[in-house]
Amino acid sequence: MIKGFRDFIMRGNVIDLAVAVVIGGAFTAIVNAIVSSIINPLVELFYQPNEEGIAGPTLTGIYGQPVAFPLGGLISAIISFFAVALVVYLVFVVPMNKWKERQAAKAGVVEEAAKLPTEQELLIQIRDLLEKNNAATSASSAAAATTDAPLRRSQNTPPAAPSA
Repeated sequence: MIKGFRDFIMRGNVIDLAVAVVIGGAFTAIVNAIVSSIINPLVELFYQPNEEGIAGPTLTGIYGQPVAFPLGGLISAIISFFAVALVVYLVFVVPMNKWKERQAAKAGVVEEAAKLPTEQELLIQIRDLLEKNNAATSASSAAAATTDAPLRRSQNTPPAAPSA
């Protein structure tokens, strides 16, 4: 049971995911501090925060109350997401992929990409198949014409004149 659990944990995906979650959580705090220190003041240059501290355009609702759209929070969430995703990708995904490539090279496993035919090769194959189908169709219609020939002649002959 312990060996099975160890094999499960040692799979690359589980370790990648665990490390990404831990580092992503730690890095999120850094990104949030940067966004609240730099991005939110930049947004506040254009929009004055209301009484609740929400920076963004304020419109009047249908009952006369002010409604603020928190652009600062939206921008900070977008920047936080992309910053954390970029760091996790560059710090974990890229090195892990390179490590796996090196391990595969050491083991002698070489992945050969399946070579797809070019457009010209595909067109040549289509042409050959069409010629083959046309040859088969013309051969079968010629054979049918020779077997139906006597029947066609009898159908094409004018009817005999009525005898008096």
